[in-house]
Amino acid sequence: MEGIQVQDRAIITPGEVIATGMDYIPSMGTYRDKERIIANKLGMVHIEGRAIKVIPLSGRYMPKVGDMIIGQVIDISMSGWRIELNCAYSAMISLKDATSDFIERGADLTQYYNLGDYMIAEIVNVTSQKLVDLSTRGPGMRKLQGGRIITVNPNKVPRVIGKQGSMVGLIKDATGCRITVGQNGIIHIQGTPKQEMLAAETIHKVEQESHFSGLTDKIKAYLEQRVKEMQLDPTPLIIDEPPRERPMQQRRGPPRFSRGRR
Repeated sequence: MEGIQVQDRAIITPGEVIATGMDYIPSMGTYRDKERIIANKLGMVHIEGRAIKVIPLSGRYMPKVGDMIIGQVIDISMSGWRIELNCAYSAMISLKDATSDFIERGADLTQYYNLGDYMIAEIVNVTSQKLVDLSTRGPGMRKLQGGRIITVNPNKVPRVIGKQGSMVGLIKDATGCRITVGQNGIIHIQGTPKQEMLAAETIHKVEQESHFSGLTDKIKAYLEQRVKEMQLDPTPLIIDEPPRERPMQQRRGPPRFSRGRR
């Protein structure tokens, strides 16, 4: 029998037939074998128009150029900082990609980023050897201060964000928190302690129940109940915005550092 063989959002294992016939197109996590579309990984079936894909239920983050991530400083060198990405590969951010300030030779780089600091950064380069370069020179990129950090499965990030930001927007409105979701599964939450606790609880609930249908309505009801139980004031904290970076200062003479890779 031609057509879809499983329900949308069904959990499927590698080798299972999702559809037969030529009416559908294989996408991420699937392949075509003659007239059959077959899953090649464990995950949840998602059917969008004629395209069929399998969203993985587990797996590590794979860095991609253009991704906005949250990373932690794990080493400081003469030429920049090494950043933990919550995956098998670390990244580097050079002096020129971290700030427009002119930095003297031997300057204390911890005044910008110290060991253990978290930052919002953009991935600007990934080589074939998986050497990853970051930049914090774009809009919204900055060092994170205060709040709490939580980690979710990177494959669940689209569900945490929701269509056009609907899910994370719902959590922000209900808790009053500022929430930044990195594509690598690291999330920064900032609010009062009670607000942060409820936001973290809710995000983990979304992560655990991401394969359920009607999840947005379920989360909305959950938040309404928890806000009442906790007697939570969802008024957002007034959080000072970080100062804008100063314009690039004109250099005199040759640069004191070459960029270098590692």
